[in-house]
This record gives sequence, structure tokens and C-alpha cells, in this order.
Amino acid sequence: MKSKDYIKGRGAQGNTPNKFLQHVYEMRDDFLEFCRVEGEEAETNKTQYIPVFPKSIVNKVTSPDVGMLYSMNTYQGCEHGCIYCYARNTHEYWGYSAGLDFERRILVKKAAPALLEQKLKSRNWRAKTIVLSGNTDCYQPAEKKFKITRRCLQVFLKYRHPVGIITKNALILRDLDLLKELAAHGLVGVNVSVTSLSEETRRILEPRTTTIRKRLETIRVLSENNIPVNAMLAPIIPGINSHEIMNLAKASADYGALSFAFTIVRLNGAIGQIFSDWIKKTLPDRADKVLHQIEACHGGSLNDSRFGIRNRGEGKIAQQIHEMVRLARHTYFKDKVFPKLNTDMHEQYKDGQMRLF
Repeated sequence: MKSKDYIKGRGAQGNTPNKFLQHVYEMRDDFLEFCRVEGEEAETNKTQYIPVFPKSIVNKVTSPDVGMLYSMNTYQGCEHGCIYCYARNTHEYWGYSAGLDFERRILVKKAAPALLEQKLKSRNWRAKTIVLSGNTDCYQPAEKKFKITRRCLQVFLKYRHPVGIITKNALILRDLDLLKELAAHGLVGVNVSVTSLSEETRRILEPRTTTIRKRLETIRVLSENNIPVNAMLAPIIPGINSHEIMNLAKASADYGALSFAFTIVRLNGAIGQIFSDWIKKTLPDRADKVLHQIEACHGGSLNDSRFGIRNRGEGKIAQQIHEMVRLARHTYFKDKVFPKLNTDMHEQYKDGQMRLF
């Protein structure tokens, strides 16, 4: 049974202190009570969209665990509110909390398409797949309003440049026209996150995301249009979705995914505190068990920062997960291959049109 203090429709149940700030703003109980008596709202649960103005948009990824060389994020913060999200910690760099601020204060990069075009036109740039959503989902609810991701896809198409996409939102199908054109040249691959087949689990784990049914349907539509899809069964959380690995893999394959990837959850930085608070309010009867099993995968800690191990975990529970993953790949993905994206066309289109000479 959920705690009476549970904030419906959000993942994090409060704001954690920002490690970069010397002074922390905190609302006292007597002030909150005053607001209630006076009929005022002390703090709104409404999402705020805040414009930011970065000087560049493409980031080089140095981590060997991520599986991408370059990424870009059209938004910082994510209204999806996934409680486990590793990207929460990055909100602290902007002066916000990794908790509710991450879900309610969305930083919007309206200049992203222009910055991307500037990068792709650079004489020194050589085509490498750039992944949309290396940090936060490029098809989160904000995209319906701002359409920044769509305009970025138009730039990728214009310059015939390969792009990867990671999302858990069916809004991606709005851009099916562009995705089909990109796919016709081998320029796009989509990663759709599928973390549970249980709607009850999805609602508390990822409160503002597309339903599981719509996610699987998204895989089907993309696949039927020859757009390659990799299912992201990540993160695997012991005691929450670890028992679903075979079913998740089968469903993803049945709907057309060509491959799947996974990670074992790790609760780095402020996320350990955020997740622990969340699970004690949403799943109090198994909170301790889940937290102890996560710790068992990371040497007794909720987090492990070691490259090569941190996303894979170690120990008996992690070993069982890896064995289940191997069985799932052998059973459902044995003869399937996710294609390598095309990096050869971009040089001919660096000025935005086909170079004849």
C-alpha cells in the first residue's frame, strides 16, 4: 500500500540537496501549514519549461559503458519521471535538484537544430552516429509543444547524417515520415525502452511515460516501416522486473525488435536517496529486499562507479540475470541482426545538397 505522502504522477517524492550549492532552500512545515490555512499553494506540481542557450549541442561520450560516441539532448530534465534515471544527477549542474526539479523544471534548447546544423557543416567533422537522448528523452511531453527533436531530424536528413534515438514515448510515430526517409538511406536506428509488461509497475516506476501496450505497438509500426529497432530492457531491477526478462525479450521480438540491450540498475549520486525514499512509499512491503538485492549486485553498495562493471553488476544475483539474458537472446533473437548505420553519405551532403563534383 502506498504511503499517504505519495505524490501521484511523479517519480521522485521530494527534492534532494544539490551537492554543488552551499545553501539549500527548504520549506518549513509551519510555512506549508500557513499556506494551507490561507488557501495558497506553497509549491506547484505543474511542469515549468525554462529556455536555455547552450553554445554547442553535440557531446563526445567518454564512458566505455554507454555504447555511443556522440550524443545530444534537446531537453535537460525529463517529465517522464523514471525513478531510476541516471540522468537526474546532471540537473544539479544547472543549480536544481535531482529529485522533483528534474521532472518539473525542463530546460528547453530551442537553438538545438541550428547548433546541430553548424556542427554537421563543419569542415573538420566526420560522420559518426549521434544519439538523440543520451541523457533525457527527446520525445518527452515537452516535444509535443516545442517540436525541437523533429527539426533536428530534418537537419540529419538534409545532411544525410546517421542518427540514433532512445525513447520510451510513442510520440516518435509523429515523425514517421522523416524516419522512413532516413531509414531508406540506412541513417537511423531506434532504441525503445521496455522495462516491464505490467502496467501497475510501469505507472509507479515511470509515471508519465507511454503505456506498455503503446510502446510495443511503436516497435511494431517502426519495424513494419523498415526502421530498425533495438529494445532497451533497462534497467533490470532485482525484485521489481528481473523476473520479466524472458517475457520482455519475447514480446520485443514478437513485435519486431532486431536486438535488445540491458543494464542492471545502479543508484549513483543522489539517486540512491531518491529511489530509497520512493520505494519505501510505493512498495513498503518489499523495499528492504529490493534495496539489499541491488546492493548485492554492487559489492554491498547501491552504486558502483567502475567502468566495465557498474552497468553489468557482479555477484550471484547479477550472474542469474546475465544467464537469463543469454537464454533470452538465444531463444528469441538468434537469427536477428541490428544493422550498422551508414556514415558514407554525409561528405557528399555537407553543404546541404548533393555534391556533384
